[in-house]
Amino acid sequence: MFPYHDENETQRTAVVTIGIIAACVVAWLLVQGAGAMVPLASSVCNLGLIPGELLGRVPAGTRIPMGDELTCLTESGPQWSHVFTHMFLHGSWMHLLGNMWFLWLFGNNIEDAMTRPRFIVFYLLCGLAAAGLQVFASPDSAVPMVGASGAISGVMGAYLVLFPRVRVYTVIPLGFFLQTFALPAWAMLLYWAALQVFGGLGDGASGGGGVAFWAHIGGFLSGVVLVKFFTRADHLATHRAGAWRPASRGWQ
Repeated sequence: MFPYHDENETQRTAVVTIGIIAACVVAWLLVQGAGAMVPLASSVCNLGLIPGELLGRVPAGTRIPMGDELTCLTESGPQWSHVFTHMFLHGSWMHLLGNMWFLWLFGNNIEDAMTRPRFIVFYLLCGLAAAGLQVFASPDSAVPMVGASGAISGVMGAYLVLFPRVRVYTVIPLGFFLQTFALPAWAMLLYWAALQVFGGLGDGASGGGGVAFWAHIGGFLSGVVLVKFFTRADHLATHRAGAWRPASRGWQ
């Protein structure tokens, strides 16, 4: 299931959302070498979040294989700055592009519903909550965690609360064919959230391909809880009145 468009116009340019996307792209190109093996491994090792290192559950000097005979060594003491830096790093081009697409699709509307400073704080808090749940789920893990998906999951949780009936156009593979469906946001987002729960319960710490399911769950739940505290009062009033619903699309 891949969403590509929503019927949800914004009133302002999504400056913060664009800025976060730009920061992630710049980090990918300049810090991570656009995916070149050595700078990518170095950035993940030196700036990624390692749960066991943060909690002191992994001894300093523990060797973590990074591929092609590259090794990451854990450091002594918690690396608190990595709680923030890991949110702007990615593991591959597809990881980056997928995350940035979801951030743009849902983030512009959530930023529009908040003041820009509030959206920055909201985004970072969701990222912290996502990291916190992932660390709690895998406290002994020595695997570095990178990616903006935890914070973006918080944005998606906020979208579920504020715009549950807005249509989201989604591509779904059916056998050998791709079919487009216009789904209410609640259906698409709850389906996505259910996949994260099943993935987390099925693997505990990470799913196939190193997916941090618990980070996604933590971010999503934090977005659901925090959104009302950060949304502008005028937007909340419109939300309660039901004026946010698409006027002639039948989602009543």
